[in-house]
Amino acid sequence: MREQLQRRLEELKAELEAGQKMLNDLDAKRENLRQTLLRISGAVQILEEELAKDAEG
Repeated sequence: MREQLQRRLEELKAELEAGQKMLNDLDAKRENLRQTLLRISGAVQILEEELAKDAEG
């Protein structure tokens, strides 16, 4: 019985560690995507402003 419990504990610890690693990876990807979208948004804004200036002048 004790061996079974010990084996299950090790399995759960391994699953927990893998899950935490996946969550950390996803958090990093999310942050990278957020930064990329922020840069794209800034570029869109600049281009829209330039086009508006061009249309006025």
